Amino acid sequence: MKQERMMAVLRFPHMSEKSTRVANEHRQIVFRVAEDANKLEVKKAVEGMFGVEVKKVCILNVKGKRKPLRGIGRGRFGHRSKWKKAYVTLAPDNDIDFLNITSAL
Repeated sequence: MKQERMMAVLRFPHMSEKSTRVANEHRQIVFRVAEDANKLEVKKAVEGMFGVEVKKVCILNVKGKRKPLRGIGRGRFGHRSKWKKAYVTLAPDNDIDFLNITSAL
């Protein structure tokens, strides 16, 4: 896989309470990925960029939330954009160090 496609597939790590919990309990890293990415592309991108072995990839489509628009009037709604995230399960004895990420790029 080309370096440009790897950079396009993996947008950035998604940090939240749930992603921190699954990282500690299940050795999973959560990434925000491109909307046209599939499991195989995500697996190859993580293995190529970080030099780790990936055991499993689960992909989830996140719907954009409906939000009221302020200042326009009552009954007007807008939408946040939809996005896709991937739960990447790492093989035993593999870990991604995000502090030393420049060596992977």
